[in-house]
Amino acid sequence: MATDTDFQQLAEEVDGPVLRPTDPGYDAECFTYNLLTPLRPVVAVGATSPGDVQAAIRFAARFGLAVAIRGGGHMQPYTAQDALLVTLDRLSGVTVDVDRATARVTGAARWSEVIDATTPYGLAPMSGSSTTVAVIGYALGGGQSPIFGRPHGYASDHVRSFDIVTADAQLRTVSAEAEPELFAALRGGKGNFGVVTAMEIALFRVTSVFAGGIYFPASQIKEVLHTWRDWAARLPKQATTSVAIQNLPPIDEYPEVLHGSHVVHVRYAYLGPAATGRALLEPMRGVGTRLLDTIAQQPYREAAALHNDPVGPIPYQDRSLGLAALPDEALETLVGLTGLGSGSLLASIELRALGGALDRVPARPDFVPSRGLPYQLFAFGVGDGALIPVLHDQLERLFAAMRPWADLKHRRMLNFLSPEEALDPHTLSEVYGADNYDRLLAIKQRFDPHTMFRMNHTVRPRQA
Repeated sequence: MATDTDFQQLAEEVDGPVLRPTDPGYDAECFTYNLLTPLRPVVAVGATSPGDVQAAIRFAARFGLAVAIRGGGHMQPYTAQDALLVTLDRLSGVTVDVDRATARVTGAARWSEVIDATTPYGLAPMSGSSTTVAVIGYALGGGQSPIFGRPHGYASDHVRSFDIVTADAQLRTVSAEAEPELFAALRGGKGNFGVVTAMEIALFRVTSVFAGGIYFPASQIKEVLHTWRDWAARLPKQATTSVAIQNLPPIDEYPEVLHGSHVVHVRYAYLGPAATGRALLEPMRGVGTRLLDTIAQQPYREAAALHNDPVGPIPYQDRSLGLAALPDEALETLVGLTGLGSGSLLASIELRALGGALDRVPARPDFVPSRGLPYQLFAFGVGDGALIPVLHDQLERLFAAMRPWADLKHRRMLNFLSPEEALDPHTLSEVYGADNYDRLLAIKQRFDPHTMFRMNHTVRPRQA
């Protein structure tokens, strides 16, 4: 067990703060996006450089501590109990190479920071549905962009290299040419193999997009869902769409017409001429009454926020399921559990239509398990105190009811796994498939033989 002297020596070895539970600043260092999963590590190290990360890992190895990693936004470990927590905010940065159309992203940099850095050069990154999420953690789980996903595949397909500190405290630059096995594992392997301190990604020469959303009243859920399913199935791969049944809070982030409303939100992006995107959209614009329609040609900076995801810390629970199909019975089940009169308190129940380049075999091997999946279902509820068991029960009922249409191969998007699922080797084995899980485990045992990194999406022997 580490002594006060040992912690003091660690503090002298790193440039960033080293904070224990009784130290001022500890709570702020350990903040989380999900207020229901607070982090209480043995010690938190605010890394300012890869050298700080190396020192933290050497300390953890010396005293047998697990290492948890907190990036930015949603990218947090599910627990840091009895662990050393490395935070990466002070290491954040973005450097753009205009000629090569790439960006080097470091630490906990968010997508908003990359967008700010690339926009002046007429370039855009493959950002996710939330611009406040950390870029590196997003790409480690694959990353499905609501604009570039169906046209260009997963974000991890467009990663050129990673800088990672592994469990032996070595800083490695990993690419398709250097350590190709580890490079494959990092693209889809989440936080299993070390602390990724930097990543180089490809950018796209895009300045504006025909994109946005249409909000319909909850009274039209049935008609909207049936129309959306049939319409989405006919879209070319240049178009990406999702639909969400939402109970919106009365906050200033939403226009007044949506305050406290029960709505259906259709999201849409077309990567091509606006006139073509507009013509493809007509079937959805012809449905019922539109409360708000924001779909237009707009700068990428605005288009990237088309999902209108929550931006601040909230107390939430979530669940996800990959769906093989959406027959009428599945949609009727969804309407019955989430529509008017259902009593649903869930903040959002989302269906993402996948396909297109998201099904494409990558040029380099990886471990993204959701290729070939037609739909991703994701839902979350916001609330604490007495609402916690209520929301839990509603999520459980919803996903039990939708399970008859689940993907038979158990495929799901890694970034949507709940804490209980991500920490369960049996669930992860199902999601990856037994063969890929065993391959990941072999790589894990090579680079992290003592399972130092076990706080998030943990690959470990199934009997453990």
